[in-house]
Amino acid sequence: MIDTQRLIRKAAEYGIDAAAVAEPLDKYAEMLVEYNQHVNLTAITDPEGIEDRHFIDSLLLAACPEVKGRVADVGTGAGFPGIVTKLFRPEIDLTLIEPTGKRVEFLKYVCGELGLCAEFAKERAEEAARKQWRESFDTATARAVAALPVLAEYCLPLLKVGGVFIAMKGSGADEEIAAAKGAIAKLGGKYSRRKDVTLPDGSARTLIFYEKISQTPRVYPRNGGKIAKAPLK
Repeated sequence: MIDTQRLIRKAAEYGIDAAAVAEPLDKYAEMLVEYNQHVNLTAITDPEGIEDRHFIDSLLLAACPEVKGRVADVGTGAGFPGIVTKLFRPEIDLTLIEPTGKRVEFLKYVCGELGLCAEFAKERAEEAARKQWRESFDTATARAVAALPVLAEYCLPLLKVGGVFIAMKGSGADEEIAAAKGAIAKLGGKYSRRKDVTLPDGSARTLIFYEKISQTPRVYPRNGGKIAKAPLK
């Protein structure tokens, strides 16, 4: 399916050794494309597109030293970046948070085929953060889910104090960081750093890191409708 040697070469350009995960990722790609014929998982189905936009993108997150301990992938969809991160860092304790049942079934199928142990939370993120998952994670991440002020209200309540929220964003990160300042403060977070990279296909990727410095007030997260209609400022 994918060109594993090409993937290894591309990852090496970012200082990432992908040799150990190239074959499992090839198998993942085959399952993704096959399953995508029946369930809407991704618009990217060509081999190099999968390598660049799904696998390299996820590996850039997986290689960050902040990714450790108990990790939540919020709105994981087809498993990006969570499943790739678990392959790269098998020592993490991964929870895949995804509200769509058919996608959760795909996630279970992939993890079973790849021999990965993970927790599957068929929940909306704002609901998960009001249940047993609240303030229980060391790392929370999300990719292409929502604007940063909204995303912060989904992710920061899931983190324990001292944990790290890593938002995966494309172009326009400066504006999103500025817009999310108030929300981050209200939710108990603090801006830490950012990492700007260009994916092999030329598209921009910014990883934005926030540290959880205090507990999230119990009023957050609000219900999904309020979060979407009136993002925190």
